[in-house]
Amino acid sequence: MITQLALEPGFGSTIGQGLGAIALYAVVGLLLMIVGFYAIDFTTPGQLSSLVRTGKPNAVIVTAAGLFSMALIIVVAINSSAGKLAEGLLYALIFGFVGIIVQVIAVRLLEWVTRLDIGRLIESEVFAPASVVVASAHVALGLVVAVAIS
Repeated sequence: MITQLALEPGFGSTIGQGLGAIALYAVVGLLLMIVGFYAIDFTTPGQLSSLVRTGKPNAVIVTAAGLFSMALIIVVAINSSAGKLAEGLLYALIFGFVGIIVQVIAVRLLEWVTRLDIGRLIESEVFAPASVVVASAHVALGLVVAVAIS
């Protein structure tokens, strides 16, 4: 006995559209992550990319938290688009850029309020607990912006 596998009409086009959406969201997400990284790098004393490459623990922690919080914002923006591709891409771009701006301002404010010397902190060869405070600020702001989007 032979059983035939029957696919619904339009199955192929649905897969194609889904793959296209994944590719577009990945490009937008990557673009925002790169812009976010360079915004943090530009507004942080020292060259963040170099510090991360050389394995400075505090620079790695702060950078990872910044990128993670950006991803939260992007994911919620995509999810809030209710399956509408153009809307989702615009949400991700607009709210992603807002998230970048908010994070940069907030971290600078945190530095000012706590009197943390972030430049010295991220250049340190040894782990400094204060880097967890800065990282937490990144993640917390990412959550706030993400929830504001939803």
